[in-house]
Order: sequence, then structure tokens, then C-alpha cells
Amino acid sequence: MADPVGSGVVASLSHPGGNMTGQSLAIEEQFAGKWLELLKEAAPQLSRAAYLWNPGNHSSASSWETMQRLAPSIGVTLESAELRDRKNIDAAFATIIQERAEGVIVDSDPATGANKMRIVEFTAANHLPAIYTWKWYVDAGGLMSYGPSFYELWRRAATYVDKILKGAKPADLPVEQPTKFELVVNLKTAQSLGLTIPPSILARADEVIE
Repeated sequence: MADPVGSGVVASLSHPGGNMTGQSLAIEEQFAGKWLELLKEAAPQLSRAAYLWNPGNHSSASSWETMQRLAPSIGVTLESAELRDRKNIDAAFATIIQERAEGVIVDSDPATGANKMRIVEFTAANHLPAIYTWKWYVDAGGLMSYGPSFYELWRRAATYVDKILKGAKPADLPVEQPTKFELVVNLKTAQSLGLTIPPSILARADEVIE
């Protein structure tokens, strides 16, 4: 769940109440801003970026507000490319082109996930550097990803199952937020885009695909 409190699924992270608990993917301000910073660092000439997102996603809406606030200080004009469901992907792509975006930030949502390959192919065809939340976009040919470690999320989820099977009540188990994040870079994609990924990014990368 991206934002269980904002979505009304739990009462609070520390005391969820009811029958729901687990891992939250709620994105803090520093996390959303990191997408902007990394994209600008990888492509210093970038001045306009599009945020491909679903306005119906509460967490994504929070990220949009945060990045709008931070973009001017990073020297980037941020444009909105709305993807409310998997069917309007062509309209979202048209918006990115019309707004003359020079890079794309792809948010995590079922609508973007369902169009993973089309998004990666679109950014490649239009020579657009892009940053994603999940590593599997980079495995598919995307430039960069920065987000929670999916392996760590699943590992932590297993501990919840174990506790519940031993009698713990979900209402008494605090909802955890991600603590381990990973930065993945695809150098082959960078080369195709004419980008030289700076050492400052490579030194922080958890994985570099060559």
C-alpha cells in the first residue's frame, strides 16, 4: 500500500487498528525530491521534466506537490503527464511531447506498471532520460531507478506473516516504512542517450548494468 493512512486503510502507522498492517510505500519529501535531483545530475542540461503519474493515487499526488515545490531550486520546470489508467497511455505520451519535456520521472502505480515496456520504449525512441521507482524498469532498458528495495520489502513482509501465525493481532503491529533504498543505473542506455553518468552517481549506485 502506497499510503495506508492517507487512503484510510489504517488509523496510523504506529497503531493501525482493524485487520490491516504491513509495509507502507509512502514517499517522504526527500524521496520524491531525489528523483528530480538524480535526473538533473545525470542530465545536467535538462530544464524541463514530465512527471508521469496517476492523480488518483494519493501518494503520487503528495509526490507531485513536493516536486513542484522543489523543482525551481533544482533548475527544472516540472510538467504533469497524467496516466489515470492503462488505456490513456497514448494521451500521456502526447502530453510529454507537447510540453517539450527533456526527461521523465515515472511514478509507481498500477497504470504505469501495466505499461512498463511501452514507457521504456517511448523514452528510448524520443531520446528522453527517465528515472523510475523500481529496478525492473532498468532491467528492461530504462536509464535509472531509485526506490525501496523490493527484496527487502518481501523479506520484512515474511516477518509479519510469522508474527500473525504465532498469534499477534494486525491491529497491534505497526506499519513499517521502507528503510533500504537502491539506486540502479543502466550504462548501456546512458550511452544510447549520449549521456555520461557522473562518478558521483556511479559511486552511490547499488547496481550498474553495463
